[in-house]
Amino acid sequence: MYLDYLGLKEKPFSVTSDPSFLFLSKKHREALSHMIYGIRERKGFIEITGDVGTGKTTVCKALLRHLDANTKTALLLHSNLSELQLLQSVLQDFGLNPMTSNRLTMLNQLNRFLLEQVQIGKNLVLIIDEAQNLSLRLLEQIRMLSNFETDKEKLIQIVLVGQPQLRQKLALPAMEQLRQRIGVRYHIYPLSQEEIATYIDHRLRLAGSSGSIEWTPDSFEEIFRYSKGVPRLINQLCDRTLLACYIFKTRRIDAEIVRHSAQELSGESFADASATETPLATGGTAL
Repeated sequence: MYLDYLGLKEKPFSVTSDPSFLFLSKKHREALSHMIYGIRERKGFIEITGDVGTGKTTVCKALLRHLDANTKTALLLHSNLSELQLLQSVLQDFGLNPMTSNRLTMLNQLNRFLLEQVQIGKNLVLIIDEAQNLSLRLLEQIRMLSNFETDKEKLIQIVLVGQPQLRQKLALPAMEQLRQRIGVRYHIYPLSQEEIATYIDHRLRLAGSSGSIEWTPDSFEEIFRYSKGVPRLINQLCDRTLLACYIFKTRRIDAEIVRHSAQELSGESFADASATETPLATGGTAL
């Protein structure tokens, strides 16, 4: 509804991980650097964690674009798999056709493939997103994959990406062997308040904005207060705020518009707001 009014070609604040809108904050760049280092140095296991909505999947997709041609990857976005399904998914993502549904046969097939690839200078990477959902039994099977190695190096690098619960799960006594094999760890924190303005401007420019939308300093403060710097929450709030601009026919966004948009997102109505607040417009309608 608001695209034509605001002169935008597409929605700048979609909650999907669109690579064309990629914004790497300082924390995201550091996470990416840790992942690339762990892969290139063949560290075996790499652990990347972050709270919900902090951009873990976005960093994974950015990683795929930064790896060189000698690196082959398998990306698993669904972690609720059985042991057999996991092995089948890994083989298929590396371009192989699982010969049977026998676990040992598939492991041997994967081992042969890894040995062939390392002999021609390839580095194999398995990236598992939402790894906090993996059962202890499945994590143990993944640990066994790291046993594929030569006398000098690991045949496969495994990146575990998940919410903080992943760290808690790996801290369990039963996970001691896997925990000791993690060579690189990094936790992604939300954006700082100072980064929010840059993040918003970045996405608006990519969506075709000419700079006609004015954001007051206190609007960024209100966005940070609501979102705590979590990109997914920033996107949800900014999308709702741009809708408010269309409804109230304004291109100036201040803290009041942001605050009321946040109230709508949380299920509150304007009538629920403090009686001391000034309405956005005479007879203003809830978004």
